[in-house]
This record gives sequence, C-alpha cells and structure tokens, in this order.
Amino acid sequence: MLKLYDVAAAQRTILKRAPLSAMDYPASVLARTEKLFGKGVTPPQAVARILESVREEGDAALRRWSALIDGQADLADFLIPPAQLAKAYHSLPADLRQALEVAAERIRRFHELQPLPNWTTSALGGMVGQRALPVERAGVYVPGGTAPLPSSLLMSAIPAQVAGVPQVVVCTPPDPHPVILAAAHICGIDQVFQLGGAQAVAAMAFGTESVPQVDKIVGAGNLFVTLAKQQVFGVVGLDGLAGPTETMVIADHTAKPDWVAADLLAQAEHDVLACAILLTPERSLAEAVQAAVSRQVEALSRAEIIAQSLSSRSGVVLTPDLETAAELANQYAPEHLCLAVADVEGLARRIQNAGGLFLGEHSCEVLGDYIAGPSHVMPTSGTARFASPLNVMDFVKITSLVALDAPTSRELSRWAAVIARAEQLTAHAAAADFRAQD
Repeated sequence: MLKLYDVAAAQRTILKRAPLSAMDYPASVLARTEKLFGKGVTPPQAVARILESVREEGDAALRRWSALIDGQADLADFLIPPAQLAKAYHSLPADLRQALEVAAERIRRFHELQPLPNWTTSALGGMVGQRALPVERAGVYVPGGTAPLPSSLLMSAIPAQVAGVPQVVVCTPPDPHPVILAAAHICGIDQVFQLGGAQAVAAMAFGTESVPQVDKIVGAGNLFVTLAKQQVFGVVGLDGLAGPTETMVIADHTAKPDWVAADLLAQAEHDVLACAILLTPERSLAEAVQAAVSRQVEALSRAEIIAQSLSSRSGVVLTPDLETAAELANQYAPEHLCLAVADVEGLARRIQNAGGLFLGEHSCEVLGDYIAGPSHVMPTSGTARFASPLNVMDFVKITSLVALDAPTSRELSRWAAVIARAEQLTAHAAAADFRAQD
C-alpha cells in the first residue's frame, strides 16, 4: 500500500511539484461540471460564470446556484440565526464542548502573543514609522465536504478576532453539521451563512443583499473554492490558494514505527489527493512502517480514501542520510514537517522551508491540527518557500507614517528633485523644489 522509493525515483514522482494551473481535473469533476454547466465547460469557466452572476444578480444568483449545485431549492434565508448556533452548542456531548473550548482558548492565547508592528522613530528627522490596523471585515470559508471541520473555523476566525477585526463572516455549505455551528458560537460569531463553493466566495467578495462584502477571505475548500479565490484576488485579499494537504516525516532508528504509521494515516484520511511522505535512511524502519500502515488501516473508517491517497501521492523515500532528507524537505517545502529523530534540534536547524515544524514524536501534527495553538491553515503546494501559516498579521494592513521636520524636509527635497529629474518627472521635481527652497 505504501510504496518504497529511492531518492531519484521519488524526485520524479511523489516529490515532484506541479503548479495549480497544470492540474489534471479528475474525470468525475469534469463530468459533473459538464452536467451542470454544459458540454465543454471547464471548472475555471464554470467558476467564472458563477462569480459573474453573483456579482450582477446578488441573492437571486445565490439561490439559483444553491439549488443547482447543493440541491437546496427551498433555501429561504442564508443567515443562520444566532439562537440556532447556541442550540447546536448545547446539543453537543459535554466532552466535545469542553474539547472545543480548550482548543479555542489555546488558539487565542497563542495568537495574542504575536506582536503587531506599530512603531515610530525620530532617528531619521521628525517622525517616521508604521501603524498596523485590522481590516474591517474578514470572511472565513469552512468546508463541509466528507467531514465536518469545526477546527478550521476556530483556526481561521480566532486570529482575525485577536487582530481586532470588527466583523467576521462565516460561510459553510447548506445544512451544516451542529459541531460547526457550535464552533461559531464559541467564537461569538453571529453571521454564519449556509453557502458553499464558488458562490460563497463570490458572495463574500462582491457582497449581496444578504451577505456583506469582506476585505479578505481565508480558509480552504474544494477545487471550486480554490478556483474562485484565485479569480477574485484583487477584489479582496486572500490567505493563499490551498492545494491538497500534505505531511512529511523525517525519521531515524529511534522513531516508533507504529507512531509514524499512525501520523501518515492521519494525513492520508483527509482526501484522496492528500500526501503522506516518510523520509528515512533506515530500511528496517521503512519496512516496519509499511507493515504498521497495512495493519492499522484495517480498523479505520476512511480506509478507502486512505488507500487511494497512499497509492498515488504518498510513499517512503530511502535517503542516504538525514542531511539528504533535510535537503529534500527544503526542496519540497511541505505544509507539515515532522521530525522523529534523536537530534531534533540539530536537524531542525537545517530546515528552511515548512509551514509547520513539529519537533519530536510527542509533537505530532494531529495536535497541531486541533489544539496546540498555531493556526492549522498552512501553506501547501510548496508555497512554504515564501508563505506563512495563517496568523494575526494576515488580518491587518500596514500604514506607513511620515511626519518630517522642516530641516529634514528641505535637505531631502534637494535629493528627491535630483532623482525626479533623472526619471524625467518634472512635476515631481517641482514639488520637491518648493520644499527645498522653504
């Protein structure tokens, strides 16, 4: 089930990245798209059609698409009443309510420790600096899919609240699971709309009669959500374009095969396109993990999804040493990178590119998914080379402050005029000359 690769074979297959634009759409997705939108219509074209109609027609288009795509023909009101959120919260088992409360508290406490970069200085003459201000509205998309994900709501909404965003809007597919509504109640969010897919992204990006326009949209979703986010970028800000989720584990002889196997399986159950990759120089460990995976999967509820994920996008890569494993990890830039080695700190110093770095076997990715504290919304598809996990700074914008004193202004204006004339911008030069002569 979990294949063994040498480095060269892995680089040609499971470690090879492809851009979102080069994605091969599954046949089932293409067939459903053509059934709903017409022969020859591609997913990007279908999304563009949805976005345009919502921008032009507002709620009427939302109702039409909800009926066609989600089968919600009788959806009279998109907004879920706050009383229904509270009812969902109280309907949960006590231990689940407590678990969500503990997770929310840790996520909030973690993000409250992140400093906002407000500063000024007089060292450059007068005052210059910067001010961080929250966006006015943030939109959070919470997928419905094959499993309810209250953790995604907590991990996306709480950093926005800590940043000081006055209004957080949540969209999730129609007839949401009570646990998602309960998570919204815990966060104190009272604007939860039962809207899914590209139409939800369109509603938040453009605004409709029912759904307020937001300034930034965050949260992962299916292919249509990702394509919609891609197409509305510039109208609103985005946290990023989420590809399939991925975990990479680097392990040596000290790692527990059963634990490593369990971590790989936990990742593989997300989606048939999920990636779960083990890098190790130890053949005996690799074979023990393979055996443990085959043994453990039999007891899991999503075994069919796991089997597809492990057979197509996952595997074990035998490396010459841990140093090579670290180099491969930096090239791959995984969303999650787990280090199950004797010298965790030493290997961690070699890592440059990872969305989340999980140090030691007691710091497994599952704890990061739910309750450790940092947001589990992390960069995928190799974007950890330049992108960061969702955090407080995603919900603020920086305003530069310039308040120069008169002597500094006169001095700098002379040099600004010189540069302006070199650029042949004589109006710029003239505006600077007035200050230089003051």
